[in-house]
Amino acid sequence: MSNLLRSLVFGVFLGLANTSMPHPWYESLPAVALDYKVHIDAGKEDCYFQYVHAGATFYVNFQVVRGGDGKAGFAVRNPDGVIVHPYQWLSNSDYQDTVKNAGYYSICIDNQFSRFASKLVNLYITVIRYEEWDKYSREIEELNVSVENFTSTITTVEKNINEMLQTQHLSRSREARDLNLLLDNNSYVQTWSIAQIIVIMVTTTIQRIIYFALDLLNFYCLSTVYYFFLKKNWRACFTRLCIISHIYTNKTFH
Repeated sequence: MSNLLRSLVFGVFLGLANTSMPHPWYESLPAVALDYKVHIDAGKEDCYFQYVHAGATFYVNFQVVRGGDGKAGFAVRNPDGVIVHPYQWLSNSDYQDTVKNAGYYSICIDNQFSRFASKLVNLYITVIRYEEWDKYSREIEELNVSVENFTSTITTVEKNINEMLQTQHLSRSREARDLNLLLDNNSYVQTWSIAQIIVIMVTTTIQRIIYFALDLLNFYCLSTVYYFFLKKNWRACFTRLCIISHIYTNKTFH
């Protein structure tokens, strides 16, 4: 019975493995731009996968926005499993390549060197298929319309737009990183300022209590009751007054 159950489970998994999974709808577009903010726990590594068609231009950029020393490991593997961008512990990095073989690229963010601090990472991915523009030109050529210049212009515009998006992403990442650094510094300054204020208040309160106690002691030692009824202990009182540096020179002790 157990062997039959194991065989059945293995058959189900084998069937699932052989089933071709449909690609997301956006992967058929000439260009795809994806922008993520991902949270990487301390001591962990997360990998993300992006399908890239053959002949497409693949670009990925990562920027550590917040957490720890502001750095993380970043690596890229091609569909063959080869590491095309080796691990480097940096605050930001990028990789670009023209893909020969279609498949899923693996993008891994490593935070294993940080044992306690988690990281917030901004991940930007683009996949551009410039050859897709040729399809539009062929469709228009079938209508006997000369669009060679039009296609060239569209391709140039597409390249410029891609470069602009990459620049905007880099600017947004740096802005987010600077904002988080500013907020952390503000929190640090506020915390230490409040701590110093509390220390000053506690110190002032303690000093006031000590001065009040010394005033009571002085009053007790110099009171008329003490002078008439405890005259024999005037030397002890005088010694106390010397220690606290409150010597009354206007009175004569007999």
